[in-house]
Amino acid sequence: MKPTQHVLLVGEGNFSFSASLCKTAEADTKITATCYESEEEAKKQEEACKSIQCLEEKGAEVFFNVDSTKLAEFPCLADKKFNCIIFNFPHYGRKAGVKKNRMLLASFFLSCADVLTQDGEVHIALCNGQGGTPADQPMREWHNSWQVVAMAAEAGFILSKICQFDSSKCDGYRSTGYRSQDKSFHTEAALNHIFTRSLQFLPAKPVVIEERVGKELVSFQVPGDLCEYMNRNFLDKHSEHPVNILQQELLKEMGLTWPVHRIEKKYPLLFKSIPSAFSYCDFDILPSYIYWVRPIEIKKDNLLESMDSGDKTPAACAEYHTIYHTEEECEQAEGVRSDTSEPELKNGIGYALRPSLRVHIKEILQQHDLEIDTIYAHSGQIFKRCPVSPNSLPSSHEALLIQAFDPSKNSEAACKLQVSLESAISTVVSLMADSKILFPREGLLSFQKYSEDPRYHIYIGYKTKGSGEQQQLIGSLVVMPHNSTHTKFQICVVSLNLNLLSMLIFNVNDWRMLWTWDQRFFSSFGRNNMTLFKEFSLYPPSYSHDVSFWVETETFDELEFHALVRQVSCGTVREVTLVDSFQHPHMGHASQCYRLIYQCSDRALSYRKALELQLLLRRELQQRLLVTLR
Repeated sequence: MKPTQHVLLVGEGNFSFSASLCKTAEADTKITATCYESEEEAKKQEEACKSIQCLEEKGAEVFFNVDSTKLAEFPCLADKKFNCIIFNFPHYGRKAGVKKNRMLLASFFLSCADVLTQDGEVHIALCNGQGGTPADQPMREWHNSWQVVAMAAEAGFILSKICQFDSSKCDGYRSTGYRSQDKSFHTEAALNHIFTRSLQFLPAKPVVIEERVGKELVSFQVPGDLCEYMNRNFLDKHSEHPVNILQQELLKEMGLTWPVHRIEKKYPLLFKSIPSAFSYCDFDILPSYIYWVRPIEIKKDNLLESMDSGDKTPAACAEYHTIYHTEEECEQAEGVRSDTSEPELKNGIGYALRPSLRVHIKEILQQHDLEIDTIYAHSGQIFKRCPVSPNSLPSSHEALLIQAFDPSKNSEAACKLQVSLESAISTVVSLMADSKILFPREGLLSFQKYSEDPRYHIYIGYKTKGSGEQQQLIGSLVVMPHNSTHTKFQICVVSLNLNLLSMLIFNVNDWRMLWTWDQRFFSSFGRNNMTLFKEFSLYPPSYSHDVSFWVETETFDELEFHALVRQVSCGTVREVTLVDSFQHPHMGHASQCYRLIYQCSDRALSYRKALELQLLLRRELQQRLLVTLR
């Protein structure tokens, strides 16, 4: 237990644990010990009177007839807030089954929420196997356990730590109350589960952005499933987000070999293109994966000034020379259907969110007189329409490295850049001690070329415990000609997905965690201290729900369905898979059945909440995608 101010113990039997804690606690720690039984019944237990006397002599409070599921209703506890609440070996009583004990846990957690401080902890000690987590050895089947993490989620708590419950360290402690008897629980291999509050589920507010694209000023509504990712400022100079830490370290290492020049200009999120002429070979992405947006007309009366004018309101804290409008204008824009599959054409040209920073290469080359062998580095946010899956990122951060070279003097420039990049990543990897992911000492990166594709795909090799060697695509490299006013030379362009690379290096096992609002994530990292991510939500429960509906095969856009799932579920769906598809032989439409796996890595997701989101999704499917539910 970390140093704390006020500790509440509930469900005490003979008060021996409370007395032991009172002897070792810090001088400024206040202890309140309670039990469910009356004072008369409690004092009948062996050595209970001695423990109670010890507590009272040390200034602790002792209360009887306290129901752990109704803490706020007890007069002496109602007006207090505790930093830590401890419940050792809870049990419904007698030969109660797992269902009644789950109910006890769920009610206890709900009761804790009323009397616990915002940053407080709840400690629950359970016998080996009861909790239903992989920490139990052996682990019981889920349906035969108390499902402690799922029960805690009902009250908004997540499991943040789990450790052995060592009763030998508690001087004088003897557990009692097994099946309502004066018998000890089986404390061998028992586990102490430590829970903390999680952030609430809040739907992302609609966002309208206005920015300059070339000579035009364009306003557009951000697609609903991307609002959560906008204006997070992860690449700011002083940011301690892992994508920025990684970027800084890589550039520092590459700067030991080549001169590095940072391009600080922020280019627009939007780019213009003729959809029919869009070349996916240039951007590693098919045209159907592009987020096309429709320009909208908005009122200018309430337009907020940008950061340049000194406005420091959250709405004006824009990252890409963007301007966030008033909430009323966002609500006005919300009425515009955000269809990202087909662009609004003007003279055959549509606007889209950039799928890669390579859309800015032409502009960068026009604005900078490149020096031979110098690396020009730029980074920013990119977007991609994609399925809901553990390996698909709708938004991420990309680093763009551009190096010019004279092929007549340096024909191996691309190879040298490859070696430099691999050396830089290897150095960063070597800084991470005790990583769960193992990287090869040699051949860390592989550069693979496919048929007519001019690019080299960059893969990083790794393996995890219990698995063989794996590869992750993290970027690409391409060599292209460039004619300047002075000479003809070639440029080598490297693009790296900082999110995917950060996940491997910092041991972040869920890409959604990189976008969490929980400050415990950011506290894991520091610019001058390369450290692995410390998980604060262990063994999050998952729930499976199916949805099936009739669609018109010619008009149904599956990626639009995935985007709606991501938006309506507040990002809690980890994966969506098509489990069945049926084409009607006469009607011309098809039936699609999808399985949704709900699991949240940073917030407490209960079965009740997952079901609520699933029902909301069913309603939204009918209203927004105009499908017929089955």
